[in-house]
Amino acid sequence: MRGTAFLLSAIVGMTVATAAQKTPADVQITGHIVKPAPQPMSDAALSGLRLPPGFDIRRFADGLGHPRMIAAAGDGAVYVTRRDTGDVLLLTDRDGDGRAEKPVIVARRPQMHGIAVDGSQVYLVTVKEVFVSERQAGGSLGPLRRIIDDLPDGGQHADRTIAVGPDGYLYISVGSTCNACPETGPEHATILRAARDGSARTIYASGLRNTIGFGWHPATKALFGMDHGIDWLGDDDQPEELNQISRHAQYGWPYIYADGKGNPQDEPPGGISMEQWARMSQPPVLTYTAHAAPMQMVFYDGSQFPAEYRGDAFVAMHGSWNRRPPSGYEVVRIRFSGGRPTAIEPFVSGFLMQQADGGWAHTGRPTGLAMASDGSLLLGDEANGQIYRISYAAGKGTRP
Repeated sequence: MRGTAFLLSAIVGMTVATAAQKTPADVQITGHIVKPAPQPMSDAALSGLRLPPGFDIRRFADGLGHPRMIAAAGDGAVYVTRRDTGDVLLLTDRDGDGRAEKPVIVARRPQMHGIAVDGSQVYLVTVKEVFVSERQAGGSLGPLRRIIDDLPDGGQHADRTIAVGPDGYLYISVGSTCNACPETGPEHATILRAARDGSARTIYASGLRNTIGFGWHPATKALFGMDHGIDWLGDDDQPEELNQISRHAQYGWPYIYADGKGNPQDEPPGGISMEQWARMSQPPVLTYTAHAAPMQMVFYDGSQFPAEYRGDAFVAMHGSWNRRPPSGYEVVRIRFSGGRPTAIEPFVSGFLMQQADGGWAHTGRPTGLAMASDGSLLLGDEANGQIYRISYAAGKGTRP
């Protein structure tokens, strides 16, 4: 133990021999387990978060337990899933003071995680099931109607997410069962596409280890997603990947990552070489610091932020455990130009801090992220049970 952060170094020597590989691979990898110590989000810590000039962040709701994904409706209703308690909260700010009133539970199902609001309908996904419900007056939900009951089992990545695409179809992210392995189920490590009644389900894209956050560019309607990289490849591998996700394409996992690098732990099936698998795989369009753990992603098409933010995306980074120094614990902005991503940069930072004894601590673990009806961003903090509202006003809220 060092301070309140747990630190373990491991050097792993890998030897892999297959029929397709004439000589064994002998790769030394240095990995770290660094788990920053959780700290409460005090008023001083909140005011110390770093945002671009003109932006401000304040509490929108607290005492929420462990909030996960967020969805906002056009009438101001905000829905928040809680995986551990298996329910959905409704948050409203009816008096317009910038703080939500007391949350109301509007749905319950074990391991509820992904949520999407599409007009009067709300779609919810657990590990194996997809439900749809009609929104009622005041934001409450009607009875849940199950439309899918046979999504693949969970394994290591059981947190499904869901969205309604510009084509009117449902898109469901299904993570891998493992860190890196040949999957036996074809629907693992994919994004699935289904009709709104749950029928006609197909694999839209594959080779995606765990793409929790994804969305469509508001102008081009192209689908982008942030994929979680493989653990135990080192502090700087595998970088987190931003992929442009196309129908029938595959994205390399578990054999190829980044700019064509091969994972030394596994070999492609059927005598396919790493080089052949790389040619079959789509490379990422951008990468970001390894192990940052991308969560919910949202494209900005509101009018509150400056015009230069329209068409950009934001991603909540949950934070690393397999890296020294730690990464993530922030919100990043993905800049787009002409519909193409050009850079990923910090937007909200300061949750992570190094302590005097050399250890690390954090004041939040970002999870959910959504654009509210007024154009502000709502950010969930799973560690402190809070949701923050990020707003913009020229000449106000300027931070260092």
